[in-house]
Amino acid sequence: MPKIFEYLGIVIFFYSNEHEPIHVHANKGGLESKAEFIIVEGIITEIRISNIKEVKPLRGAELKDFKTFLEKYAEEIVEKWINYFVYHKDVEFEKITRRLK
Repeated sequence: MPKIFEYLGIVIFFYSNEHEPIHVHANKGGLESKAEFIIVEGIITEIRISNIKEVKPLRGAELKDFKTFLEKYAEEIVEKWINYFVYHKDVEFEKITRRLK
């Protein structure tokens, strides 16, 4: 389970046996949500956040923080996903402690 980012206590990660479409998971305090990236001709056109079966989703401030993070770091997340799952490279973990605007 490669962790790729931590943002204000929200851990953003891949499961090591992931599949397409490109997506990440976010967990904080046992709550977990998933964000899927819709890519058309190499451009991220949409980010869809969804719940995971049998797991309570992020909500309130944590969900809002996750959405903000995705808006700012979508391209980096997709790049890390491709590096890890397509090129089988290690991906660097980054911890972000300042609130994004």
